[in-house]
Amino acid sequence: MTGVDDRITEYDLETPDSIQVRFGIECLASDENEATVTFSMPMNRFRNPVTGVPTIGPLAVLVDAAGGMVNHYRRPNGQWTVSSELSVEISPDDTGDLDGPVIASARTLGSTGATSLSICTLTYRGTIIGGGTVRSFFIPADGVLIKRPPETLRRSAETTLSDLMALEVRPKADGQVPLGQLVDPNLNNDIGIVHGGVAAAGLELAASAAINSPDGGLRTGSLRVNFLRPFFAGAQSRYVGAPLRVGRNTGVGDAQAIGDDGKVAITARVTAYR
Repeated sequence: MTGVDDRITEYDLETPDSIQVRFGIECLASDENEATVTFSMPMNRFRNPVTGVPTIGPLAVLVDAAGGMVNHYRRPNGQWTVSSELSVEISPDDTGDLDGPVIASARTLGSTGATSLSICTLTYRGTIIGGGTVRSFFIPADGVLIKRPPETLRRSAETTLSDLMALEVRPKADGQVPLGQLVDPNLNNDIGIVHGGVAAAGLELAASAAINSPDGGLRTGSLRVNFLRPFFAGAQSRYVGAPLRVGRNTGVGDAQAIGDDGKVAITARVTAYR
């Protein structure tokens, strides 16, 4: 029987196999001793379900998977990692409508203490289009691993981003358009909460929708995420975005992931450019 301490050496518990299958993430290279990985993930002209315009939001899933893995390599014995911060920095001129695999090459930065920090570069068709960082802290690996359910989504050319992320656009409330995060166990990590990269992508979508309404044309340049508490999906879980400032050529928006308990679990800020 495989216990927590045995299984934790096999892969990052924050990005279980179900996430990799759902988003088509593949490991191209890995070196645990050097704490480096190279992952790829297909981008299929993904669209923001609110605005209908191209989005780079799913790159947060790739950054979290690659960066989280190398941080996981540096964990102390008997512990696993949990993301506390994530960022994605992108050249908007290079990411108008991604349609093909993006490669993330991740390594660690600095020494390991209470946290581990990783950085990765993002490459599309041979061109570096941006990068990202993930900071993880360590928690005891004494929880019970959740049995992974079989994948229920059959991905095809018609599969939308809403399908992949189990999202629904809900009616406006107080001038905001909330994105509902539906329950899908295959989008959870092995602690039973919504995967950090998935939640970060949802926050990008919500913030982008807020600053692009009604004129549009603003493309995300940076996404910065702080994980505050566990984000549990349920009937009331959602992402809500609000504009901070929208100018002629730039826009800044904030977003919150609100759990089924009504508490703010994750926050993010998006800066976009026209």
